[in-house]
Amino acid sequence: MTRLEQLQKLASVTHDDPMPHYAVGLELAQQERWSEAVQAFQQALRINENYSAALYHMARAQIKAGAHADAVETLRRGMTVAHAAGDWKAEAEMRDLLDTVT
Repeated sequence: MTRLEQLQKLASVTHDDPMPHYAVGLELAQQERWSEAVQAFQQALRINENYSAALYHMARAQIKAGAHADAVETLRRGMTVAHAAGDWKAEAEMRDLLDTVT
């Protein structure tokens, strides 16, 4: 069983923890399967809408998939989430990424 298959199996039985879905998204991004990665990050965000790391990586996948408008929206939302949490580093990383898209 591949790493991705293991993570997908864990995500399929984990309904209240965003981490397995986030991990699936990271693995899919590593494989350059951008649209699928976005879907996995979206699932993580359905569980925890304030998961700033998922927002950041989802925006990166959206950029790679050519969905720049979606990435801009995701990054703006992510910056708001990170700011509210006092996560200045994440907010700055998202701002830097946003500068590359706009």
